[in-house]
Amino acid sequence: MISEAPPFWWKKPGWQAYALKPVSWVYGWIAGKRMRRENRPSVPVPVICIGNFTVGGAGKTPTAVAIAKAAIENGLKPGFLSRGYGGTLDVTTLVEPHHRAADVGDEPLLLVSHAMTAISRRRIEGARRLVEAGADLIIMDDGFQSARLTLDYALVVIDSVRGIGNGCLVPSGPVRAPIQEQMQQLSAILKVGTGDAADPLVRKAARAGKTIYVSAIQPVVPPDFVGKRVLAYAGIADPDKFYRTVESLGGNIVERRSFSDHHTFEEDEISDLLALADKQQLQLVTTAKDFVRLKGGHGKAEELLQRSQVIEIEMVFDDPNTASDIIHAAIENCRTRVLKGN
Repeated sequence: MISEAPPFWWKKPGWQAYALKPVSWVYGWIAGKRMRRENRPSVPVPVICIGNFTVGGAGKTPTAVAIAKAAIENGLKPGFLSRGYGGTLDVTTLVEPHHRAADVGDEPLLLVSHAMTAISRRRIEGARRLVEAGADLIIMDDGFQSARLTLDYALVVIDSVRGIGNGCLVPSGPVRAPIQEQMQQLSAILKVGTGDAADPLVRKAARAGKTIYVSAIQPVVPPDFVGKRVLAYAGIADPDKFYRTVESLGGNIVERRSFSDHHTFEEDEISDLLALADKQQLQLVTTAKDFVRLKGGHGKAEELLQRSQVIEIEMVFDDPNTASDIIHAAIENCRTRVLKGN
């Protein structure tokens, strides 16, 4: 999967998008066929998938965390299932806090602080491992378009500012599979934020009878942050979203450095960040994903880790019952599936 989205993906389709249309047609045909796959293996517990229409971040991980918190409050024992993108381990593994992002990926390290987490290149193997470990609800972070696993509820997250970009399939645009196919298989859409870029798709889903939820990403303000001069750096799918968050909290961004999603920081990049912060007397500020990628690093990575403030975020649903409603729907769908012998 592409980790750094080209800028033309988020603009009106131009010559780049049209030149890549033949490749996109092939990609879309394969992706659609994969989504229509039947007779997928299953596990005897509910499986909730948190996905998005496009390549890049829309808020899947904080959404998964919010649902896990609600599950725990309801007396359940949730387990996260991740592919472990960015990690080198190619065997199904239960993630431990001592693991490094280089081994298991950055998102699993964020998830494991909230509930047990498994990474697996084959989702069904990871799901079975979680069930063996005692999970009675599985929350799958990503994999909506490619999971070879029966889903009981598919929640697709869409960013209200970016929407689905130019609306074209990879590589002409950021869309992961034909929208019509995704619409047929999703259970509900979660619109994140107050922008209007997602509205046409949300209206289309509503007309098709799909449930629409609304939420916002709520950042946590670090102590004494308002007015602070900062160097903000981020290796995520949409760094500009992070910079907007920093500014909304009152931080004065003097310098910003953007890296590709899941970026592994090299020694010279770390040195440059530290030197620039020293030269201009700036506070280093980053995301939780970048923070966990620095953990266990060598050389100056530990220094950068210690000197960086982290902007923590959480997903807040407009309707406080949203997470519980999703969980209960997944449980009912699972019960029906098991009774039918699937």
